[in-house]
Amino acid sequence: MTSEIRFTVHLDENRVPERIDWEAEDGGVKSSSKAVLMSVWDAQELNTLRVDLWTKEMTVDEMKAFFHQNILTLADTFERATGEGKMAAQMRDFGAYFAEHMLPKSGEN
Repeated sequence: MTSEIRFTVHLDENRVPERIDWEAEDGGVKSSSKAVLMSVWDAQELNTLRVDLWTKEMTVDEMKAFFHQNILTLADTFERATGEGKMAAQMRDFGAYFAEHMLPKSGEN
């Protein structure tokens, strides 16, 4: 059995991403996105390979929110994968610090 996740990156004439489409047929997901951060573990090299893409339409505020949400998601995934609740809590604390210093306050723009 296999499952496939497909990304299609639409580029402008300067090879800058304009749109990122992705689909996961098993999950019934088909969507467009402004950014994708993908990490893959290379077991032979014991190293992380990554793809970081964002479209020219992605605003700085959207990128800050995207990173904040990724920090919190990484903490959740780290805790599930390792059982390291104390370190996951530290990661969440950093997420709160990040939000306090990087995200607009309510009513600010």
